[in-house]
Amino acid sequence: MTNVADNQPGQASPIIKPEELLRLKGTPELVLIDVRTGPNVQARYAASHLEDALWVDLEEELAHKAATPADGGRHPLPSAQAFAELLGHLGISPTSHVVVYDDKNGANAAARFWWMLKALGHPAVQVLDGGLDAALAAGFPASSTAPQPAAGPIYPQSSWQLPFASVEEVEQAAQAPDQLVIDVRDAIRYRGEQEPIDLIAGHIPGAVNIPFTSNLDANGFFLAPEVLREKYTEALRNYQPEKVVVHCGSGVTACHTLLAMAYAGLPIPKLYVGSWSEWSNSGRAVATEV
Repeated sequence: MTNVADNQPGQASPIIKPEELLRLKGTPELVLIDVRTGPNVQARYAASHLEDALWVDLEEELAHKAATPADGGRHPLPSAQAFAELLGHLGISPTSHVVVYDDKNGANAAARFWWMLKALGHPAVQVLDGGLDAALAAGFPASSTAPQPAAGPIYPQSSWQLPFASVEEVEQAAQAPDQLVIDVRDAIRYRGEQEPIDLIAGHIPGAVNIPFTSNLDANGFFLAPEVLREKYTEALRNYQPEKVVVHCGSGVTACHTLLAMAYAGLPIPKLYVGSWSEWSNSGRAVATEV
């Protein structure tokens, strides 16, 4: 599969500022997606969301779970066909301008939705910088009325166009001198000092740690593209983009780093969707030393 760099002619910037979203409000091509997660998320969406935003469920619509995390992790990808059907239900067509937000600075399902739509080749999809709170602070109206999606035909793409890696490929890549595996979890999880979600603490032997939180400034907004470009150009200086794999706990927050790299104008590396949730349940070696 081919790497695609963003910020090219015909490609929307991966990040949109709240003020820009406010200017887009009411345009016919805009489809606004709320992908917040967590306890009582449907009730929270029903109580208040950005006006005209449709809610998408990470657990049920952006993942297709297996019986055990050893088979694809906690959030395996659905088929491209199933995602294309969801997009049709949401009224998203190749001409739609999609803006997606969460309440975790894009670090959760917003980045995952962005990656999945980019992986179908969609040109105009952006993550809202600062998320829900930033939009409200900028004056974007909230609503408790759930809009009805303008359902249309199935999105006309049935295969993923961005690269992702299997657990076997990651095992090989982590030990290869010309390949790089990046773990974007917090350093405390990488070092195996704490593991709040998965059964085993530690990291993939050979993986390096670049926490996704380092993509953000002190106020929770993405660093400027030129700053991110310098950061990741330095980190990837000896590796070709197709030789880089990015992972997290379950293939969701890893997309935040892919988003940051695209925002910087860099090619999008491979996503290891199964991530630590698959690796740590697969019986493979675990490291805690740094």
